[in-house]
Amino acid sequence: MSTASAATTMGEFLRTRRSLLHLDDVQLPDFGGQRRVAGLRREEIAQLAGVSVDYYTRMEQGRVPNPSAAVLDALARALRLDGDATRHLHRLAHRAPARRTRPQRVRPMLQHLLDSLTDTPALVMGRRMDILAWNPAASALFGDYAALEPADRNIARITFLDETSRELYADWTACARGNVAYLHLDAGRHPEDPQLAGLIGELSMKSEEFRRWWAEHPVQDKTSGTKRFHHPLVGDLELSYETLRPTDDPDQALITYAASPDSPSHDALRMLLAWSRSLS
Repeated sequence: MSTASAATTMGEFLRTRRSLLHLDDVQLPDFGGQRRVAGLRREEIAQLAGVSVDYYTRMEQGRVPNPSAAVLDALARALRLDGDATRHLHRLAHRAPARRTRPQRVRPMLQHLLDSLTDTPALVMGRRMDILAWNPAASALFGDYAALEPADRNIARITFLDETSRELYADWTACARGNVAYLHLDAGRHPEDPQLAGLIGELSMKSEEFRRWWAEHPVQDKTSGTKRFHHPLVGDLELSYETLRPTDDPDQALITYAASPDSPSHDALRMLLAWSRSLS
């Protein structure tokens, strides 16, 4: 993909996902012969999806303007796509006209919730993984966002371009790959966002890892899970995160981090927050 645009075409997405599948992944016979492509052939995906080879070929070439939902769902099953990737495929196939993006402001209710979480690291994430707001507990865990220029307050940019992130995240690779997958999801929602295109171009130029993983076209939403940290002050932490989104504005999300009660991580987090408050 050119770094000049954030948009991924449906054809690019189909070709990449086809290249990641092998005969061992699907129930198809191997008729032998030299395979000149990585992954499955077009005719094999067409057979799995129940469409003609010509039709599937035209889809990869971008010559099917309005594929039906049933065909897209069949292709998603053939390509072994999960729910996030299937929704992404539908968005690529039926892109809405580009809309002018406006600077985001934190929703009042999210700001209220953020302010109430005094003992829980939390932040509000906007489009492009921009950090729109945060609480003191988040600064204690992740670093002082206020010391950064507004343009640098971005989760993906910090993850790939700030070397301290590799020390903070115990499993940096999994965290970084998850950010790439989320940016792909965001690019599907906002294909003509020039700031997103600029971010992807910058990360592609400055990080070989980002460039390689972006080319794989992963897609994954940020919902919930567990992250392990190695904090320079309190050592190892294992925190569960939850992502809360307003149903009428999925471009903003409140992300919270918490430790299991009575765990070593809970004690370490309390120690970190107490130390941070003593400095303020």
